[in-house]
Amino acid sequence: MASWWKVVLLPLLALPGAFAQAPPDGAHLNDAQVLKMYERTLQLMESGGVFVPDLTRAGRPILETSRLTLDSLKFMGFRNPPLEYRWLASLRAFLLLADALPKPVPFPEESRKQLAELREILHTTEEYFQTQLEQVQSDLRDPDRDEIKRYADDNLKLAPPRAGSPRVVFLGDSITDAWRLNEYFPGKDFINRGISGQITGQMLGRFLTDVISLRPAAVLILAGTNDIARGVDIVTATNDLTMMADLADHYHIKVILASALPVHDYNMALSPAYERTKKRSPQVIRALNDWIMAFSQKRGYVFLNYYQPMLDVRLMLTKEYSDDGLHPNPAGYRVMAPLALAAIEKAVGPGVSAQPQKRRLRLF
Repeated sequence: MASWWKVVLLPLLALPGAFAQAPPDGAHLNDAQVLKMYERTLQLMESGGVFVPDLTRAGRPILETSRLTLDSLKFMGFRNPPLEYRWLASLRAFLLLADALPKPVPFPEESRKQLAELREILHTTEEYFQTQLEQVQSDLRDPDRDEIKRYADDNLKLAPPRAGSPRVVFLGDSITDAWRLNEYFPGKDFINRGISGQITGQMLGRFLTDVISLRPAAVLILAGTNDIARGVDIVTATNDLTMMADLADHYHIKVILASALPVHDYNMALSPAYERTKKRSPQVIRALNDWIMAFSQKRGYVFLNYYQPMLDVRLMLTKEYSDDGLHPNPAGYRVMAPLALAAIEKAVGPGVSAQPQKRRLRLF
């Protein structure tokens, strides 16, 4: 019985993804290395209760937050400072808790190694996060505020629209960026031009390069939730949407305006970061959506109502449609996909060639 821990813990320490040596320099990690390091961190945190039983109970909320954060990073992509900070804070809290709880005497050497590895990973994660903060500061001074370079190479490589298959550009923020359109709309010439974190003003800034220059039959615009979260005035956001619509009209591109999605707070007990209504008031979301619907009716655009079908009886985003209360999960996208397709078919037809023609500028 004295060596039972060798049977329980050593296999965990040998799991794939363990660092044979000290973790690599945090300032130069690529996404694959970060994922490997984070998965290893979870393995070590999950095995922490083997020698410190109280850690299993007391550390459960921290561990659950870490799992959800890693799921979000896998879904949204790494190099996401808010999510990375949440991960870093959880790891720090876990180690502080592990240090504070009483430990058996003698304390097994393998468990000491386990905690030492977690501390090495913490140091590497701090270096990695510092690098991201420096990148954010650099981006703030970057002349490419609207991230036009993001899709520059893809736009150059994009083939011309195919006859008989209307091209549609999906323009938006992270909700669009994370949507794997080829999986939900196989065989369709649907182009994803979403960029995580963007507000309407940034989408307007790249409307020429990421929409008009691609010669689509229609553009589907899903925007506004980040404007609300950052305190951008609704008038400013609606002015940006109006100018995008005016540009699309000028180039004979059909306009599909989507409602902002609702949000939910159902997972806030797991992490305060999941209290979404604090930054995205349901009342403000409804006000924006009322404007989008009225504007669409006035202009004769197709209004794509994601909001109502994704709402629950508490007037929040249905819990099963989002793990973090903001971004749709696969179940959420499965609700959105047929709604988007119906709106597109209403705008340009199911398979009709409806390529826009260049409009000659008139001089006054």
